[in-house]
Amino acid sequence: MSLTNWIILGVILIFIFWLIAVYNGLIKLKNRTKEAWADIEVQLKRRHDLIPNLIETVKGYATHERELFEKVTKARAQAMQATSPEEKGKAENALSNTLKSLFAVAENYPDLKASENFAKLQDELSDTENKIQAARRFYNGNVRDFNTKLETFPTNLIANQLNFHKFDFFEIEDEKEKEVPSVKF
Repeated sequence: MSLTNWIILGVILIFIFWLIAVYNGLIKLKNRTKEAWADIEVQLKRRHDLIPNLIETVKGYATHERELFEKVTKARAQAMQATSPEEKGKAENALSNTLKSLFAVAENYPDLKASENFAKLQDELSDTENKIQAARRFYNGNVRDFNTKLETFPTNLIANQLNFHKFDFFEIEDEKEKEVPSVKF
């Protein structure tokens, strides 16, 4: 074999190894992003599981607030049915708003505020909200890294050919909605 053939073979091998490295890097980032999304879903499920208990606790004290309970239940159902990060973001924002209304109603009932069950559920929900925020930050960081990798040259040429697609960020739309629902005792 001539020197030219060896050089061509060397260049082809380098290109193949580079292609494998790029592909494996994209797969690693994609899987890390999917894992981060799964973490968000775990925390959202925990939040959704706490809400019926919270509603039942408040119902015992505020029986005439039926419309509010229905709104919270409806918002929870919509949040559970959302699939994409954008849909989940909108549904979870709506759920947060209805929960704020529920906590505002709860402030009108001194016996409820003193209830140990209500306080415990409020603490658990607050803890879950903090975990959701941490999971969102982790997910969005992974999405940023993955999307950046997809958009940079020359990876973008290969990623398009291998059918990799950008992930959506899981965002909160309004500054007021970023606040954790709280009750002042």
